[in-house]
Amino acid sequence: MKIPCSGAILAGGMNSRFGGREKAFVKVGGRPLIDRIYTVCRPLFSDLILVTNNPAAYLAWDLNIVSDLFSRRSSLTGIHTALFYAANPYVFVVACDTPFLQPALVASVVDAIDARFDAIMPETTKGREPLCAAYATRCLHAVEQNLWQDKLKIQRTFKPRRTKFLPETLLRRKDPLLRSFFNINTPADLDAAEQMLAAAEAGETETTP
Repeated sequence: MKIPCSGAILAGGMNSRFGGREKAFVKVGGRPLIDRIYTVCRPLFSDLILVTNNPAAYLAWDLNIVSDLFSRRSSLTGIHTALFYAANPYVFVVACDTPFLQPALVASVVDAIDARFDAIMPETTKGREPLCAAYATRCLHAVEQNLWQDKLKIQRTFKPRRTKFLPETLLRRKDPLLRSFFNINTPADLDAAEQMLAAAEAGETETTP
């Protein structure tokens, strides 16, 4: 890694489409989502943060467990908390609901860190991926100001001219099916994840999610 980087897993979502059930503990292939993300991130980051408003539930994992500093529930709030607690100049941020996160793709984002940019963000034909990206801790104050003003859009906080976008061609070299960006928001997504996992284990050809 060119620049020391912390890692942060965001597990503070509302989970409204799961009836309030804590999504990090939803199982795919018999394993909780949080455990799948942890297994990928722990070998990559010596400083690994978990942002959650239910810290006692995660004591089984070797993490620096922290809670949001702002009460406003949003992904930007979680990023702010990660920036505040990160021990390094940059922090790689990932949502807890991405069961197929690939270590090689995470490493490609971190390896692309460039001190000239505030954010390093994957971009595909389906859009940008702000919750599988790296952010400079020097942006803490700017993020905080947006939260005070209730401006919660991540991509409006980190301006395009200060963001390094990683093209799909590069991303597919590390994760050909871009499965790292598949996230579980609904029970239907959970069913799809189980089908994808079964197909992968059977050696069948998958389509890009």
